Amino acid sequence: MGASSVAPAWLGPIEVGAPDTVAAWRALGNSFAGVDDLRRVLHERVTDGGAARILAEQEVLATALADALAAVPETALTLPGGEEDWNVAQTFAHATAARRFLPTWGAMAPAGTWPADDPPTVRPSIPGDPAASRAELLILLEKSRRSQERAAEQLTGHETQPCPLDHPLVGRLRCGDWLLFAGVHDLMHLEQLHRIADEQLSGS
Repeated sequence: MGASSVAPAWLGPIEVGAPDTVAAWRALGNSFAGVDDLRRVLHERVTDGGAARILAEQEVLATALADALAAVPETALTLPGGEEDWNVAQTFAHATAARRFLPTWGAMAPAGTWPADDPPTVRPSIPGDPAASRAELLILLEKSRRSQERAAEQLTGHETQPCPLDHPLVGRLRCGDWLLFAGVHDLMHLEQLHRIADEQLSGS
């Protein structure tokens, strides 16, 4: 799961609208192999005052997720989703949860609401509802868009502030980095969705 040496056709339009997110995704590589390179790209591209620009990129990713979901037949939502033993619905719901909570948690420290006694814990391997319909998944996606908008407002001017949120695979990032990293996570699952759609169309 991650960027390959040959850019897939679906990535081109996304890269036009979300160049920083795609650059971070490429840097991370397969199976979180390039965490140090990811950090370098984030430090280059996430700057104070840039939350609105990052949010615009994440909107591009949200549209791409909706389009990719539309390309997957309803009957395929219960088929393997490319992540552990989850089906497509579980994987898509998981992606929308990451979109919601990573930026929200990243914005807690700038907003002064970080809970010292019971801080948020990132658990990457939590699937969504296996029986979720396409309509329900799109509702979850819309919720993530609203959550990201609120987080971006709170992050503005604090993008490079250190963040206490800890991820088991990438460690701690700066507060604004989490908004962009949510898009990197989107790209991982977009790659899966496009592969599944292609397999369905080819009948394999």
